[in-house]
Amino acid sequence: MTLDALYGDHVALRAETTGRILAEAGFERLLIHSGKPYTYFADDNDAPFHATPHFTHWAPVPGPYHLLEFVPGSRPRIVRVMPRDFWYAPPAPAPDFVASRFDVVDVETEEAAWATIGNGRRTAFIGEATDKAAANGIPAESLNPQPFVSRLDWERSYKSAYEVETLREATGIAARGFRAAREVFFGGGSELDIHHAYLAATGQLEDGLPYPTIIGLDERASTLHYHGKRGREAAPGQVLLIDAGVSVRGYGCDITRTWAVTSAPAEFHALLVGMEALQQELAKLGRPGMMYPELHLLAHRKIAALLVSNGLLLCTAEEALEKGLTRPFLPHGLGHFLGVQVHDVSGRFGDRDGTPKAPPASHPFLRTTRLIEEGHLFTIEPGLYFIPMLLEPFRAGEHAALFDWALIDRLTPCGGIRIEDDVFVGKDENRNLTREELS
Repeated sequence: MTLDALYGDHVALRAETTGRILAEAGFERLLIHSGKPYTYFADDNDAPFHATPHFTHWAPVPGPYHLLEFVPGSRPRIVRVMPRDFWYAPPAPAPDFVASRFDVVDVETEEAAWATIGNGRRTAFIGEATDKAAANGIPAESLNPQPFVSRLDWERSYKSAYEVETLREATGIAARGFRAAREVFFGGGSELDIHHAYLAATGQLEDGLPYPTIIGLDERASTLHYHGKRGREAAPGQVLLIDAGVSVRGYGCDITRTWAVTSAPAEFHALLVGMEALQQELAKLGRPGMMYPELHLLAHRKIAALLVSNGLLLCTAEEALEKGLTRPFLPHGLGHFLGVQVHDVSGRFGDRDGTPKAPPASHPFLRTTRLIEEGHLFTIEPGLYFIPMLLEPFRAGEHAALFDWALIDRLTPCGGIRIEDDVFVGKDENRNLTREELS
């Protein structure tokens, strides 16, 4: 199917699900604000603009202050604010595939947008411009109302074919960046060199990425959200962990790879091979009917076996799990929902009304606690790190003798390993979007 056809089906699905949710909540109209710029305190410099996710879910139309109106049974409408301005370039026009399914109206001011959209219907408003919405007659109880918003968030966890294709397209672009990064790393490049190579190969600006690149050589690979970029003083490295993505039509892929040069310790190479194998297994095993926390715990089981077989833990895998010995090596969750937001919504919902479903107490950073269902799209990103601050309590604890500390100390300068793919849960099998583009 063409992008136009995929998008048409996506908008039709949005209309169907949103119409049902509006009726359940007693609303007649949905109004979504695209967002407004954020200016840093005591400054005149704006942060990079990010549109309201619910707006992007309907339409990838850039720019602040726009209003999107949906009334069941009517053609949806977007009122774009296009100021006459010689300081900045105006937002790009609505793409043709959007304009063919929305009435798109351009006005010059925010006030004109609100005047154009009008009032008179029982309206649910979503967005941060609640002051403007209230001033235009929308009552307080209709501003970002719960559980109405939670039900919309719940629907966002089921990805349309348009969303899957958009993320696949983003992945294809990101794959070019990963291949360029790998070449620069094996050529002895610095973190900064690798970052620049990634941007050049993907044709991206930094503030257009879905999240800041994580590019860590050696010990920096153990800092989970490392955003520094060291130069030649820290190059060449033996290990590279790169976590990066690309955004297309407001959807960002999320990919991680870890590579090591030949001279890295043989034990680290063995762990890297093992992590690659177990990550691909996990990407296939997360099928409908399994709770995501079960998949997370299975990852710990597999990592326990890997640590034992490679001599880092001096016990059985079962004993390692029972005593929590894998937790300092994998302190984060196995993955998260992916979509308009990199950490997409409703991962910890117990139901469509947004009732919280907490992760296991022993794994508090797990972002996804849902039952896996067809149509879900999430990351699978097991890690194995050597993080001194997390290992220190075990070094001094009652189970210290169950660790080979000499081997751990030898591998600590390597930082760690993370391998991450984006996986769509299909009817018959999972589709690994990342592996279609990048090995």
